[in-house]
Amino acid sequence: MKKTKLASAVIGAVALTVSGMASAADALATIQNADKQIQTEAVKSQQKINKLYDQAQDMRFEYGQVVAETETLEHYNDYVATLVADQEARMASLQEQINGIERTKQGVVPLMSRMIDSLEQFVAMDVPFLQEEREKRVARLHEVMGDSNVSTSEKYRLVLDAYQIENEYGNKMGAYEGKLTIDGTEIVVDFFRLGRVVFLAQSLDQENAWLWDNDARQWNALSHESMRAVTNAIKMGRNQAAPDLLKLPVKTAEGAE
Repeated sequence: MKKTKLASAVIGAVALTVSGMASAADALATIQNADKQIQTEAVKSQQKINKLYDQAQDMRFEYGQVVAETETLEHYNDYVATLVADQEARMASLQEQINGIERTKQGVVPLMSRMIDSLEQFVAMDVPFLQEEREKRVARLHEVMGDSNVSTSEKYRLVLDAYQIENEYGNKMGAYEGKLTIDGTEIVVDFFRLGRVVFLAQSLDQENAWLWDNDARQWNALSHESMRAVTNAIKMGRNQAAPDLLKLPVKTAEGAE
């Protein structure tokens, strides 16, 4: 009876021991699973942290780029603003110059018209050499003044050129062929001029010659003795003879000498 109770007690104790060991194993497994879960979550959390850190670094880098670009744009905007201010100043200056040109044109155009009128009167009253050519030049100036396609500066240049040509006539010698009306008869002659001092005409047969009297606005016949000198002068005027001293008739208060 005692043995039976002892055996039962031993068996009970073993059963309790086995049961306690099983409970401990279950608790250990639970702890291990929990630890493993914690480690897994920790890894996930670290991964999230790493990802957020990388994102933060990227954002920081992008922010730095934006700041740098903003500063660059600010400097560029300041530079552009300087250029715009300079361009505006230039435009204002150009506009002022244009306004000045317009004001100048208001005074230059009437001046040119008066210059052309004066030149026309001068040609009409001057020694009549190259008369047709000079009259056409003046007529061309009148025509140009009414042409809107020709700039004011070009018109002014043409007027000055015409004055320059007239000025040069007074310093040159020349000869050319043309027509002359004597006693109602038109004949072909050789003209010779020495500046505006002497203007002569000689028939092609070299038998007759005339001297222009600008005060009387007429041609005066020359003596036969003057024919040779007139002929030589015409040759020199055409560069057909070497330059030499000329003995030409010149109008004086008494007439031609």
